[in-house]
Amino acid sequence: MTILTQLVDELNAGSLKIVDLTQPLGPDTPVIGLPPQFGQSPGLTMEVVSCFDDKGPAWYWNVLHLGEHTGTHFDAPVHWITGKNLPDNTCDRIPVKRLVGPACVIDVTRQVAANEDFLLMPDDVLAWEKQHGRIPRDSWVLLRSGWSARTDETSFLNVRDDGPHSPGFHKTTSELLARDRDILGVGVETVGTDAGQAGMFDPPFPNHSTMHGAGKFGLASLRNLDQLPPTGAIVIAAPLKIVGGSGSPLRVLAIAPS
Repeated sequence: MTILTQLVDELNAGSLKIVDLTQPLGPDTPVIGLPPQFGQSPGLTMEVVSCFDDKGPAWYWNVLHLGEHTGTHFDAPVHWITGKNLPDNTCDRIPVKRLVGPACVIDVTRQVAANEDFLLMPDDVLAWEKQHGRIPRDSWVLLRSGWSARTDETSFLNVRDDGPHSPGFHKTTSELLARDRDILGVGVETVGTDAGQAGMFDPPFPNHSTMHGAGKFGLASLRNLDQLPPTGAIVIAAPLKIVGGSGSPLRVLAIAPS
């Protein structure tokens, strides 16, 4: 018996499960908004090509119009200016083995319930490692915040007069994870991998700047992280192979113990 046949047998026996970490993608999927002087990413629109009618009597299909960073999506290094000159920095050029790795799930739901602008600090990572072991190289670090329970657009984007509010990573934590732990990337339940107020940080959007400058990836708008253990799951996060793509909607799957 090979490892792969054993994997299938364990899935069929129910010892392992596949967890869908992806939110549904449709016209109502929330999309991040930027200050009005910048270009805006549209939400998803769908145009029917044919639906068992005179334009196609036996088939149904649609034309999709959406930004690369819509819904549950992947951020490639070229998405940020710090990663624009790196090799293999676009969706079509990333080696596929870098899209699969172990998951380290850091649960901050209690902290976020008390403070929606919570930032994960290096001490939080060290405390997690004291309990679960050192974060391994080439792993996904997933921030479980409970944010995906906000199913309406208003509370999910959480924009007020001073801008959006949502949790994220402190600059020093992103540096620790990208450089000292050499992870694949981070994943969050929020609309983007930086905190809501990160546009006013120094530097602005430090997680994007640090991660993508180090050739790392981002996964945004995840859900069902409560179904994963702190360690022991494997995440598969494969973006569409868009030529020159800065990112892509994707279906993120995890294989986890039942």
